[in-house]
Amino acid sequence: MTLFIREEQYELESPVFVLAMDGWVDAGSGTAQARAALLDQVDSHRIGSFDADALIDYRARRPSMILNDGVIQSLRWPTIEMRYGVDRSGNDVVFIIGPEPDTAWQAFCAEVVALAQGYAARMVVGLGSFPAPVPHTRPVKLASTAATQDLADEIGYVGGLMEVPCGIHAAIEAGCQSVGLPAVGVWARVPHYLAASSYPAAAAALVDGLARVADLSLQSSDLHAEAAAATIRIDALIEDSAEHRALVSQLEAQYDAESEPGTPLGATDDDSLERGLNDIEDFLRDQGN
Repeated sequence: MTLFIREEQYELESPVFVLAMDGWVDAGSGTAQARAALLDQVDSHRIGSFDADALIDYRARRPSMILNDGVIQSLRWPTIEMRYGVDRSGNDVVFIIGPEPDTAWQAFCAEVVALAQGYAARMVVGLGSFPAPVPHTRPVKLASTAATQDLADEIGYVGGLMEVPCGIHAAIEAGCQSVGLPAVGVWARVPHYLAASSYPAAAAALVDGLARVADLSLQSSDLHAEAAAATIRIDALIEDSAEHRALVSQLEAQYDAESEPGTPLGATDDDSLERGLNDIEDFLRDQGN
């Protein structure tokens, strides 16, 4: 079954494939903001799309209807696109964007891996963000889901053996691993209490992490400026609560005790800390942050 519908033919030179799809965990909207920043700075062109009828459950992801005075003007259907652009140094980049498929995952993954091979991609990188016991007062650390230990060491990782649900990015990364194509998932750790809020620091870290691991020339200064402004707002809200300040201080101590990037990152199993983080999250949500 062929899922990809090609619309334009481009000759690419060792592109980096970037997976930035919706539908899996995206704490702080890190992936969404990073994707928007990347597409804004990389003049991209649509190469083609994937067969939405075969991949998307329209009852779960319904098309939207454009009405004008009660008259249907058009329908907007959810689409999974492949787009091509170049970074500031002229490196080719291919983006896979759109909703995570609802079905035919193995066929979709095989198609993406085959496309990456067909374009002689030098690397596949997935972007994501997840909630973690970290403070907003420290730089965002990245964690990896990697095809090799070398890539995991370069990004950083959560130590230990674990079994967790995965998104389509990880399934594609595993498919790349099976054919010897370098692939890594770059994940931003977002403060648990800000997971439901916009957290531009996560997006900035993802863009910087992508640039570093894939040797791309990308700009993240606007995201860093937004992150600095967001930190000031969050500080002002938390400052009024001694309990919240104490919890952030506890997270800072835990963060500072972690080893340098490239060694396992900590995770918490402290129920009291988890409850405290939930309290901060509820408070910030009530404040509209």
